[in-house]
Amino acid sequence: QVQFVESGGGLVQPGGSLKLSCVTSGFTFKTYAMNWYRQVPGKEREIVASITSTDHSTKYVDSVKGRFTISRDNAKNTVYLQMNSLKSEDTAVYYCNAGVPHPDMEYPLAAFPSWGQGTLVTVSS
Repeated sequence: QVQFVESGGGLVQPGGSLKLSCVTSGFTFKTYAMNWYRQVPGKEREIVASITSTDHSTKYVDSVKGRFTISRDNAKNTVYLQMNSLKSEDTAVYYCNAGVPHPDMEYPLAAFPSWGQGTLVTVSS
């Protein structure tokens, strides 16, 4: 079955950095775009970044542009999110999922209904 295992979160001071990892299984990783999402309690999950399956081009929401970098390793079925210059508003649980393009959507839609446990990022002094 499809699985996503996120890791790398933790407590970091404002301005600090973290690198998140998401190890996947159960689907052909290299053929899917991959997305990172985040969710704050009481709010909907929001997409943060996306990377294509073909040329590995990337896209970011404005709030993280220039600070976060998404990358992938097809040999390891893993997607990463390097987060620099962290701010308190980046505090959230971070998730990954595969993505499928939709002609009416700016970002690929989540490909699978199952989600991992996420990894908690807390930015606080």
